[in-house]
Amino acid sequence: MSDEKTPAPRIEKTPAPRIEKTPAPAPRIEKTPASPELEVDPGSAVLPGEHQGGFQRLPTAPLDVPATDAGPDDEPEPLAGAEWTAPAEVHHGGMSGWALGLAVVALGASFFVGWTFPLGIAGAIVAIVALRRPWDSRVVAGWALALSILSVAYSAGWILWLVGQGHVFG
Repeated sequence: MSDEKTPAPRIEKTPAPRIEKTPAPAPRIEKTPASPELEVDPGSAVLPGEHQGGFQRLPTAPLDVPATDAGPDDEPEPLAGAEWTAPAEVHHGGMSGWALGLAVVALGASFFVGWTFPLGIAGAIVAIVALRRPWDSRVVAGWALALSILSVAYSAGWILWLVGQGHVFG
């Protein structure tokens, strides 16, 4: 190993080949007269923003509306002896609330004993009746139906567990 550096090889540059550029041929334009449907009247071409007729007053100006006969001008005579009364308030029973109450009691009791399934069935029946009535809350009746079905399922679980013990029917 010597400390001398070897010179880098010399690369000779060769000139690029010369390409002569030829001009592209000019496009051929055929000049034929336009058909009469396409000709535009030279007087109809206007500058943008130039008044072209149309509105003669501001768009918010009042209009001349002729008076029309729309019926009698004076107030009709009130009916003799007629008095205003408030409509009778009709209170329909809230079956959806009762259904939800039955469902909550049935679900709470079904956590502990299985014989409360009749309460769940009653809650489901009342909830279905409340769903059919238009003046009852459908959301509350839906919750009542769901909780009633859940309470019947828990009660059925208790009953199946009791049957599984083997001392019920034997």
